[in-house]
Amino acid sequence: MADRSRLDAFKAALAGTARAVSGKEDVELAFSAESPTMSGRNIRVPMPGRTLPADQVAEARGFADGFSLRLKYHDSAKHRKAAPSEATARAVFDAVETARVEALGSRGYEGIAANLDRSLEMRMKSDPIARAKARDEVPLSTAVQLMVRERLTGKAPPERARAGLEMLRGWIEEKAGKALDSLSLTIDDQESFARQVSHLLQDLELTEGEVTPEDSEGESDADEDGTEDQPDEEGDSEQEQGAEGQGDVDARGEQRQDELKHGEEDDEGSTTEGDAESEGSEGDEGEEGMMPVRPNRPWSDLPPTYEYKAYTEKYDEIIAATDLCDADELERLRSYLDQQLTHLQGVVTKLANRLQRRLMAQQSRSWDFDQEEGLLDAARLARVVVNPGQSLGYKVERDTEFRDTVVTLLIDNSGSMRGRPISIAAISADILARTLERVGVKVEILGFTTRAWKGGQSREQWLSDGRPHKPGRLNDIRHIIYKQADEPWRRAKKSLGLMMREGLLKENIDGEALLWAHNRLIARPEERKLLMVISDGAPVDDSTLSVNSGSYLERHLRQVIAWIEARSPVQLSAIGIGHDVTRYYARAVTIMDAEQLGGTMIDQLAGLFDVE
Repeated sequence: MADRSRLDAFKAALAGTARAVSGKEDVELAFSAESPTMSGRNIRVPMPGRTLPADQVAEARGFADGFSLRLKYHDSAKHRKAAPSEATARAVFDAVETARVEALGSRGYEGIAANLDRSLEMRMKSDPIARAKARDEVPLSTAVQLMVRERLTGKAPPERARAGLEMLRGWIEEKAGKALDSLSLTIDDQESFARQVSHLLQDLELTEGEVTPEDSEGESDADEDGTEDQPDEEGDSEQEQGAEGQGDVDARGEQRQDELKHGEEDDEGSTTEGDAESEGSEGDEGEEGMMPVRPNRPWSDLPPTYEYKAYTEKYDEIIAATDLCDADELERLRSYLDQQLTHLQGVVTKLANRLQRRLMAQQSRSWDFDQEEGLLDAARLARVVVNPGQSLGYKVERDTEFRDTVVTLLIDNSGSMRGRPISIAAISADILARTLERVGVKVEILGFTTRAWKGGQSREQWLSDGRPHKPGRLNDIRHIIYKQADEPWRRAKKSLGLMMREGLLKENIDGEALLWAHNRLIARPEERKLLMVISDGAPVDDSTLSVNSGSYLERHLRQVIAWIEARSPVQLSAIGIGHDVTRYYARAVTIMDAEQLGGTMIDQLAGLFDVE
């Protein structure tokens, strides 16, 4: 009880500090076991242990201070207006704005500065920069954010991020050193700072100038329509911004889907294309919306139209995990996986048991009372004794409807998942498959990656063909079947160890993988179909992106998601590890620490089962 009182006192103190730092009296603060987030003026920070360990207290303070400073110094309308549309540029833009806000807020406040340093160290634990082995594994947004932080505060990057940062530092300095130096001159003015960041993005060759607020084509078009003042009308009042304009912000300071609706998606055209597709032609909102479940209209009759292609599919493969290595190696890899995560398995098993109890409850039987016939209802005999004129009451037992269900787990097998994230994804999928099998729910576990780094045979063929312009996807994709839906868990258990194999994890082309997993689900006979994607970021394939537009893969992913969410009977959900996936998926959650994955997977699945 004393520990609970201390925890409550700490929460009250933290909430009071958040109100004081932000200057907003209606800020609400809550503890969360999930990823720290801010929605409007509601802040959620990591819950420390009951004994208030010093490191966990510092972590909670750091996130609370960071979100409070964002409420004080950040204007979402201005940010949205200046933000670029391309995914990588947008991520860098968001990260640099976070560095500005935190640098501005920590000036003259040593306590706040120390708290922010601690939260940054915690974020770096799960950031791919901490485990990067090569330049192409270092997230550019993180690297630029750390270098901007150096310029604005004079502080060195966290120890765990230094090796990864040094892989890109020279290139960034060469391309954009002058732009970085100029940022400190405009730190107090968000609009001027955004203009400087736009020059930084151009120097890094992430944009071609469209993000400069005063001279972008989008703004010119808006001027002609007479609508350029609308964002300002929404955001003139700082008080209104604090309550409604902030949108949902994750622990990295990235804006979530509600901001993107006004800027990024419209500029790229990806979501609007998806929406147009969902609205479609005459009848789409009437009976046409039921076509996916009609046996006489298969889904193959309703192909989406994408401006996306593969240069060649000759070298692609769909392969079972057992065909990628021999039985002895699979046995060894599975043993290694079990040894890695012995302590985690107990925690996830408890959560899985909770999910099992929820599903069993949904399948339990219930009764209809006061029936004319059936079984005599003993609970109602007393009223007959009191009043013999009353008729006897009967009850009828009936089964609660529990729809026949299949679940697909689609796991990102890219190089940035290497290490603890892929280990936890594998063991969590393993335990979920075992749990759902107990209650009669079939589970399929799939993975996606590429056969080679930087193109493989597809690129070689493209080179030999004379480098045709805009070739489309230019790598050999590899889709892996770890467990088929009809395969018993005990038979597929060893296959999940393949994710531990050195050299398996390469690049990720998410859009095609999502379509592949979706089409396998559509072919299943079950009535309810659930698809969960586990990934740690946007699609990346250097070979493809080097010869197409920078948003080529991401735009395709958005179109696929929009089509599935609007037209498919498949219920789609996603979990992002260390990166915000809520900008892509309507039902999604982002976790900053891979340790949260097991519980989050179970919570997401439970939510999908509750949706009717």
